[in-house]
Amino acid sequence: MPLDANTLSAVATRAAELDLSEASVAHLRREWPGVHFTFCGEDDVPARLNPFLVGQRFNLYLVNNADHCVAFTSDLEIATGIVLATVSDD
Repeated sequence: MPLDANTLSAVATRAAELDLSEASVAHLRREWPGVHFTFCGEDDVPARLNPFLVGQRFNLYLVNNADHCVAFTSDLEIATGIVLATVSDD
């Protein structure tokens, strides 16, 4: 399922309401069944990448699975999934 700005905004709003965890990301998967979600910590994302969206307790990155290989992208038009990376308070 390709993503659009409205879906991304809705996901970001909902993610901001949740205490992000594997369980809450599973909830997001049920709300948006066509979107691939990945949950990790910010330190699991390559430092050279800039988030597509910065939330209060998380950063949101986009991924694309073209050519059967998942890769980060900054292009919303080709994005097929979302990485929610929690940001520590340190």
